[in-house]
Amino acid sequence: MSKTGHLYIVATPIGNLKDITLRALETLKKVDLIAAEDTRHSKTLLQHYQIDTALISLHEHNEQQRIQELLLKLQAGQHIALISDAGTPLISDPGYQLVTQVRAAGLTVVPIPGPSALIAALSAAGLPTDRFCYEGFLPAKTTARKQQLQQLQDECRTLIFYEAPHRILDTLRDIAEVFLPQRQATLARELTKTFETILSGTLEQLISQLLADKNQQKGEFVILVQGKKAQTSVDSAASQRILKILLAELPVKQAASLAAQITGEKKNELYPLALEMKNQHGE
Repeated sequence: MSKTGHLYIVATPIGNLKDITLRALETLKKVDLIAAEDTRHSKTLLQHYQIDTALISLHEHNEQQRIQELLLKLQAGQHIALISDAGTPLISDPGYQLVTQVRAAGLTVVPIPGPSALIAALSAAGLPTDRFCYEGFLPAKTTARKQQLQQLQDECRTLIFYEAPHRILDTLRDIAEVFLPQRQATLARELTKTFETILSGTLEQLISQLLADKNQQKGEFVILVQGKKAQTSVDSAASQRILKILLAELPVKQAASLAAQITGEKKNELYPLALEMKNQHGE
């Protein structure tokens, strides 16, 4: 039987302390050491459940330096739990380098599943859940953010992003500019906390709601955006050719209306295509 220790990846609550699992509590009590993203923050959770296991910090600035120390402890037979400030470690949180090197050393990594903001948001968003794409935090700078969004504008899966309060409006505006304002989306704020809010609508509507209520601009956010819908019959070569000719002379709304009369397609289906074509050609 192996005498080396195990590294446990323990998910912790994203807000409501009651969301921790019984297995997570049992693990945090029995391990020899807990590696926490912020020991001060984690003490609140541990004190609430009367857990007095020793703590050590492991965050983005010291992870590489901590790895060798933790590897030696594991090889000596100590069991270690890794936790982040909230949710599942490694999901937009530190731990990737540690897990990679622990596994490379032939040691055991054990997941203790539990809360995850992106899964919680997805479950209540009312958007397709069969296929989704998690993108974490978008770049802080507008130019880089738009460049990354442009690479995702044709993605058909539901897109999920995390965002901080001081960037939420700018990020939503950039998403609306690249994906078009009519794209359906959901904004989950302060999940499991006192002021939890889940707003749904078009990107344009979500921006309006945040502008109308500054309280909705506070807290931690999960942004979920419906993937681009599969091309339909209105995207046939003939429809696109007709729209292209009309858009050269007419506004989007009139071009879509006239194209509907010519092709027999529905105006409300031709309008998004006309708008997309107009934006693509910068006309």
